[in-house]
Amino acid sequence: PCPCPPGAQPCSPKFFGRDAIVCVCNATYCDTLDPVVLPAPGTYVKYESSKAGKRLERSEGSFQRSLRAPGLLLTLNVSTLYQRVKGFGGSFSDAAALNILGLSQPAQDNLLRSYFSESGIEYNLIRLPMACSDFSVRPYSYDDVPHDYELKHFRLAEEDVKMKV
Repeated sequence: PCPCPPGAQPCSPKFFGRDAIVCVCNATYCDTLDPVVLPAPGTYVKYESSKAGKRLERSEGSFQRSLRAPGLLLTLNVSTLYQRVKGFGGSFSDAAALNILGLSQPAQDNLLRSYFSESGIEYNLIRLPMACSDFSVRPYSYDDVPHDYELKHFRLAEEDVKMKV
């Protein structure tokens, strides 16, 4: 379980020079978010990150109904829907697995919680590259036998079994 108290935990920044800022996530601390809930009609919630150091900084506001407001005008037609969002996530490559597995178990737990839990960013999808990618430790495929159309020689690579499956 997370050693953090309930509620959002702010980013603990680490600076790497000019514009390079990351949030620290280790065995004892990882930033978290409050659970995301739909705002009341006419209001919004915004999460902002910036080069200046903001990391998913939460703010709230309300929409104005006046057409005389200066600046950007955004018009939403809520009766027309174009697509459904299935979820959000990221890619899990050999490089990601190596970095995660290089952490202590408590740091791994905090990192994965920050991605997948309700106190994190709630990823619910992961893209897993088939065979090697540009983030793999070596070039490999699953079946290098010519004309094996029935895939009798298909095998997962050691990297897949040890690091991702």
